[in-house]
Amino acid sequence: MKKSLLLFLLLFLQITNIHAQSVTGILGAFPPELVLLQSKMEEKQDTIIQQIRFTKGKLNGRQIVLAQTGIGKVNAAITTTLMIEHFKPREIVFSGIAGGIDPALHPGDIVIGTHVTYHDFGMAEDTGMQYWSTKNPATMLENPRSFICDSALVKKALAVSTGLTFSKIKRKNGSFEPAVKQGIIVTGDVFVSSEIITQRLRKELNAAATEMEGAAIAQTCYQQNTPFLIIRSLSDNANDKAQNDIMTFYDIAAHNAATLVMAVVGKM
Repeated sequence: MKKSLLLFLLLFLQITNIHAQSVTGILGAFPPELVLLQSKMEEKQDTIIQQIRFTKGKLNGRQIVLAQTGIGKVNAAITTTLMIEHFKPREIVFSGIAGGIDPALHPGDIVIGTHVTYHDFGMAEDTGMQYWSTKNPATMLENPRSFICDSALVKKALAVSTGLTFSKIKRKNGSFEPAVKQGIIVTGDVFVSSEIITQRLRKELNAAATEMEGAAIAQTCYQQNTPFLIIRSLSDNANDKAQNDIMTFYDIAAHNAATLVMAVVGKM
C-alpha cells in the first residue's frame, strides 16, 4: 500500500512539474520568417492540431512552441487560439516582416511594437476611416482600440537589441546597420503599396509599420490573458515601390526580426 502511494505521489509530481514548465510561444506568418528559429531549435517534436504544425523544443535555452500562422488576421487568430488552448504559453512573441510607415525608417530596420491596432476595422466613409474598437464576444465589452504589448517584453527586447549583430542592409549609398525602434504597428487584411495610405496611417494612427497579422494575435492574447510582443523588420516602405522592395529585402528583414526574437527568448 505504501509503495503504491509512493509511486502515485512520484507520478503526480512528475505530471505537475511538466505542466509547471513555462513555455514561450513564437509565431510567424511565412516560412522565411521562421527558418532561422527552426534551424536553431533543439529537441524538436512536432504536433499537428487542426492541420497546423506546432513544433516544441528548446531555443537559446528556453522551452518554446513554434508555429506558422499563414497570412492574414483570421489565420493568425486561429493559430494563436490553438496555441494558447493546447500549449498554454506564458507569453507569445511574433517574428516577421512589415511595411514601413515612419519616414525615418528604411527596409531592414526593426520595429518593436508598443501598441498594435487595426487600420481596417470600423466604418469607411467618403471623408475617410472611422476606427472602431472590437468587442469580446464572451462579455460583449469593448476591447481597447489599441492593444498594448507587454511592457516587460518590450523593455527586454530594447535592452538585448543593443548588443546584437544584425545583418547589414545594402542600399545605394552603402551598407547600414539596421535601426531598432519602438512604435505603433497597425494591422489590416491588405498589402499596403500606396504613399497616400501610408501618410494617412501615419497621420491618423501614428503608425510606424503596417502588416497583416499583429492586431489579430494581440486581440486573441488580450482576451485570453496572455502577454504578447510583436517584432517586425521592414521589407519595404509601403509605397509604390513596395512590391519590388519586398523581393529585395524580404529574407534579410525576416532574418533580422528572428535574430532579435531569439535574443529575447534567451533572456526569459
